[in-house]
Amino acid sequence: MIKDVIKTSEEKMNKTLSVLRSDLATLKAGRANPTMLDRIEVDYYGSMCPISQVANISAPEPRVLMITPWEKSMLKEIDKAILKSDLGINPSNDGQVIRLVVPELTEETRKNLVKTVKKYGEEAKVAIRSIRRDANEKIKSLKKDGEVSEDQIKKGEDDVQKITDNFVKEVDSIVAHKEKEIMSI
Repeated sequence: MIKDVIKTSEEKMNKTLSVLRSDLATLKAGRANPTMLDRIEVDYYGSMCPISQVANISAPEPRVLMITPWEKSMLKEIDKAILKSDLGINPSNDGQVIRLVVPELTEETRKNLVKTVKKYGEEAKVAIRSIRRDANEKIKSLKKDGEVSEDQIKKGEDDVQKITDNFVKEVDSIVAHKEKEIMSI
């Protein structure tokens, strides 16, 4: 029973790390990365779709993204969606493909990005601690039901804490790596 609670908690913490990684991947760090466009949706015949579902996205150069729509009629829609987004990059449309040139980051922009990265990291840690709290409450409720002993409860809580500590270290490692990536050029 306690093992099930711990396993479920660990799965939730893994999902939290996945969300953190995907959030950090969408930040522009001075390099062209197709995941920067993951959150941008385009109107495809009345329904909203991610750009990656209506076009091929590649990075032919370190600071250039090239978007090749599968249908030429989508060029204008993709163009509009990028302009409306918070990406802050003006698309260059030559009638065949759209090019996005990712500008060099200024020192101030880098520092703001690092703040954002740290904020995402802190949110992930809060989520992980919340999962730990829920797991500990479930473990304690097993004691109230008389299903497990005091020693099992203590061991279960210790195990949850060890898992939590490992995930917090992993969050710190991911955040530090992203900070290093942003600050280096």
